[in-house]
Amino acid sequence: MSSDNAILLPRRRFLQAAGTTLIASAVAAPMIITSRKAMAAGNLTVVSWGGNYHQGVEEALAKPFEKEFGVHVTLVDTPDLAKVKAQVMTNNVQWDVFDAVGPMAMTGSKNGYWEPLDPALFDKSDLIAPMTRDAVPFYGFTGGICWDNSKFPDGKHPETFAEYFDVKKFPGQRTLRNRASETLEIALLADGVPPEKIYPLDVDRAFRALNRIKPNIGKWVDQTPQTVTLVETGQVDFSYTYSTRVKAAQEAGKPINFSFKQTLTGLEYLVVLKNAPNKANAMKFVQFAMRPDRQAALMNHLGNTPASKKALTMVKPEVRKWMSDPSNKNNLISNDVWWADHYDEITLRFKEWALS
Repeated sequence: MSSDNAILLPRRRFLQAAGTTLIASAVAAPMIITSRKAMAAGNLTVVSWGGNYHQGVEEALAKPFEKEFGVHVTLVDTPDLAKVKAQVMTNNVQWDVFDAVGPMAMTGSKNGYWEPLDPALFDKSDLIAPMTRDAVPFYGFTGGICWDNSKFPDGKHPETFAEYFDVKKFPGQRTLRNRASETLEIALLADGVPPEKIYPLDVDRAFRALNRIKPNIGKWVDQTPQTVTLVETGQVDFSYTYSTRVKAAQEAGKPINFSFKQTLTGLEYLVVLKNAPNKANAMKFVQFAMRPDRQAALMNHLGNTPASKKALTMVKPEVRKWMSDPSNKNNLISNDVWWADHYDEITLRFKEWALS
């Protein structure tokens, strides 16, 4: 695994890089894999996320990739590192490309679940964060609080994580993700830990904070689309979700709103499973997904920060408003390096706690 500096960027460098367009030199230009005119057709399984995200990946990546390379792409929803482990350990790998949040990507790297990536496939000078031996940054995402504005107008809904945990001031059912990463950070921010002092995580303190909010959690969410649909249907009052999900809800005419007063920013990565059954096609797909034009097409649909600096200039102005504010000192950037060393043990503890 690379050093901390090779993976985790300070807040200013990460977000400044996301907003800076660099012209790559000819020397830094990535190796180009030829299109279907020179390659045999085949199949590919990509594990990604559901709902509008699934639609975005299908329209911006899967269909264009099939058209260009003649390779049929099957999309599977909801990345699960435990299933990756089972496939790799039993030598029964069924997936090819895995769309992973940072802690999953780095933990899988540490455990040897991914194939090495050829750096020549990518323009490294164009990336907002460094790639590692076996993972390339895909985009930056923004997590925060959402609510139904028709039910909870200004002053009637939480906007920071401390307010999210304040059930007296803002009574009602909430959601949190059914995983330790992001959830423990949110708990510590809610408990008053400043963003710059979150890592290393005080795990015991985080669980104490979660104990206080647990009776008010209406759903521990596995399927990301539920972070918004549960609010839309009135099954919960407030939810931890992503700016991209609220963007899609608003575009569908739903009165869902999102708070940028405090957010959690993380990196998403693309990796290829060890001994992937369609390894060659998987490598082609990852390179294809990192092309600036494909990055811009996907981010115009989702609203995330593209990992390609060149792509940022191609993102529509109305989409950029869904990206987090780099000057907001209340925001936190996830430390994927820390999670790589603690993911398995804390995930087990979290699962046992959630079921207790």
